[in-house]
Amino acid sequence: MVDLPVHYEDRLVATISAAAQATRLAYADAWSSSAESFPVSLAMPIRPEPYEGEQVLPWLMNLLPEGEPLRAMTRALGAAPEDALGLIAQTGNDLAGALSIAPQQPRGKPGYRTIPDADALERIIEELPARPFLVGEGGVSMSLAGAQEKLPVAIIDGQIAVPINGAPSTHILKPDNPRLPGSVQNEALCMVLSRRIGLNVAPVTTDVAGKRSYLLVDRYDRIGTGNDVRRLHQEDFCQALGRPPAAKYEFNGTGTRGPSIADMFAVVRQHMTARDITRLLDAVIFNIAIGNVDSHAKNYSILLGPGVPQLAPLYDLMSGLAWTNITQNHAQAIGEQRRGRHIYGRHWRRMAEAAGLAARGTVQRVEQVTARLLRELPAAVEEVAAMPAGPSMLEIFAKEIEERASEVRTHAGQEGVPDLAEMTTDDSPTIGASAYSANGEA
Repeated sequence: MVDLPVHYEDRLVATISAAAQATRLAYADAWSSSAESFPVSLAMPIRPEPYEGEQVLPWLMNLLPEGEPLRAMTRALGAAPEDALGLIAQTGNDLAGALSIAPQQPRGKPGYRTIPDADALERIIEELPARPFLVGEGGVSMSLAGAQEKLPVAIIDGQIAVPINGAPSTHILKPDNPRLPGSVQNEALCMVLSRRIGLNVAPVTTDVAGKRSYLLVDRYDRIGTGNDVRRLHQEDFCQALGRPPAAKYEFNGTGTRGPSIADMFAVVRQHMTARDITRLLDAVIFNIAIGNVDSHAKNYSILLGPGVPQLAPLYDLMSGLAWTNITQNHAQAIGEQRRGRHIYGRHWRRMAEAAGLAARGTVQRVEQVTARLLRELPAAVEEVAAMPAGPSMLEIFAKEIEERASEVRTHAGQEGVPDLAEMTTDDSPTIGASAYSANGEA
């Protein structure tokens, strides 16, 4: 029997037990009776009875990376990819959300190891493919979901630092992707553009370390600065819906359909407010308008606390329009249509009906969001061009986004050519850990 405690700060939230292929999660009595408590997941509300493996394991798996970063992690730690509990036990001191999951509290005092200069940061970035999240380095124990290389860091006295002994990270560093030229500027543009049209999004900037550029994203699941940082709890929609990360795309290679737009709206309607329904709709429209084909269920999240859950700020926004090796199938269908350039008014109305939204109001919202996007696009380009990493490929990305957003806006007011089966030509799955990874279907 292996017992793994789940902590929020210094309070025991739950215990995960594993024995003879059986995994259970049981909430601690003191946590269950506290007025300040919150569930680890909407899929596992607080209750006296324990949760079994089929409910616990998907939640755990979604805390780990995917694809090559997961394979590199398992090689570095000497663990099997399917051993989610074992991997979390070695990397669970700083995770997405507010919880730490580790066999014991860190022995040393929580703190930060400053990266001394740009050369040292460049070396760390170069080593990330073989050593994700700096696994094996003394005092370092952290993990983030996703298929892209990234590193949780903190900004201490204006310098980038690595959290040690369970200290919370405050930012996520995302290096440039050699397979996707201009990826840093692309994501920065989409994030800034989202903010400029009034969507709730994590703040970003760009910078360089030697020959490498990177995006620096503020963590929305952290509050405070310097050495006074606290964690906020959150989970992605795969966790909230009890789906494993391999099912994050609505159409995937697992044989099980992943979360649809309607599934996500159902979660919001059940647990959140009308404001969050509007925010989710705006996010869905924005992702279609910029050609973000990777806006799957793990790229939307929920903030959990003692009060009413809230839709988390947006993150991981990228346009796949300018790269020829990227699928044009969106991660989730809009009224059974996945190709952005083929989405018309009837598709938006069909999606609205499935999601419990007003059909006419949804089409009007598409026109409003895309109009704001087109109006703010030039200023967003200027803002990102002025960031330290410079304007690499920005004009190309902006041109593609302008064309797609204009197309989406125009098509929302049209019916398009009637077709017998929307999915006949576009039903190929987006296979792999990410549409923007090496394994993504082109």
